Amino acid sequence: MSPSDTDGPRPDQTPGAPHPRETARLLGQAAAEVEFLQAFNSGRMHHGWMLTGPRGVGKATLAYRIARFLLATPPVDDDGLFGAPPPPGTLEIDPEHPVARHILAGAEPGLKTVTRSLTDTGKLSDMIRATDIRALNSFFGLSATEGGRRVVIVDAADEMNTQAANALLKMLEEPPRDAVLLLIVHQPARLLPTIRSRCRTLRLSALSPVDMAQALQEAGSPAVEGTAAQALAELSGGSVGTALRLLVLDGLSLYADLITLLATLPRFDRARARSLADSVAGARNAERLALLFDLLDLALTRLARTGATGQPLPEAAPGEVDTFARLAPDARSARAWADTAAHISARARHGLAVNLDPAALVLDTIFSIAKTAQPASS
Repeated sequence: MSPSDTDGPRPDQTPGAPHPRETARLLGQAAAEVEFLQAFNSGRMHHGWMLTGPRGVGKATLAYRIARFLLATPPVDDDGLFGAPPPPGTLEIDPEHPVARHILAGAEPGLKTVTRSLTDTGKLSDMIRATDIRALNSFFGLSATEGGRRVVIVDAADEMNTQAANALLKMLEEPPRDAVLLLIVHQPARLLPTIRSRCRTLRLSALSPVDMAQALQEAGSPAVEGTAAQALAELSGGSVGTALRLLVLDGLSLYADLITLLATLPRFDRARARSLADSVAGARNAERLALLFDLLDLALTRLARTGATGQPLPEAAPGEVDTFARLAPDARSARAWADTAAHISARARHGLAVNLDPAALVLDTIFSIAKTAQPASS
């Protein structure tokens, strides 16, 4: 059973954003589009592609653009009476084209998507399983009788378990005729080396602030300007998906609260710490709790970088520059903060996995941070 068949979670959609197949434009990734077009126009296009890059920069949107293009662009068998048509110069397909309309409706017979599926209990699986990949055999068998290209999007391929990865490897080793497999990959190192070696890579880059602002606007987000826009650009790392998550969960305010708390170190404000812990407690705040630990990791990483380089980063919250300069004045303190970040990240992953009390987990984390701040401020 697929999440798209229910009202449950969608593993291939950023909360608060349109689904990638609904996104009309792809911003900031012209180089990747040109590279794919060059391969297509060469007549020697590879059957397996890895779309890599940070989360939220448009990998899935590009995959759907490629799928529309491949399924709507007929192959050229010969030059014909009037010569071969000019090679395509863009991946853009008219939204009124039947293929584009079918893909938008999730009803294109030449396209199959693979994501984490729902278990028998109705919960979203934490990985793509072998049954999800083997279901492609029937897709290839049925669509082969109709002729034409067939496209598969795996989102995300680095979420496959070992059995699923081996099943996909067999398809890459013996690809069905006229089939193209598009693998969305956030962390290529998690894929089997044999899968990586059988795919061509398209690397997508982080978005510039200008492209970020436009992408957020097209995703339906309210305009973000001034210091908030600068903070969003810093904390999102050029990822639209991350920026949307920050906006939906009020992440800018959460990060500002963290910096305010760090500014009280080494004798941290216990009342502020308790208030912060209480704000992410409870089952309804599970996503905000996860975001808090992501922002904590980011703050500590930025803190360590400040000490290592001796240079302030663009400020993502009021008082951040002065606080980081005081807590990480040199390379020695930078190493201590980097070690703390790694320790806290591991503890947080364990605590979230075993459902420790959120407030207690947050307070324990703050105690660990305070210990590191002692020598830095002595």
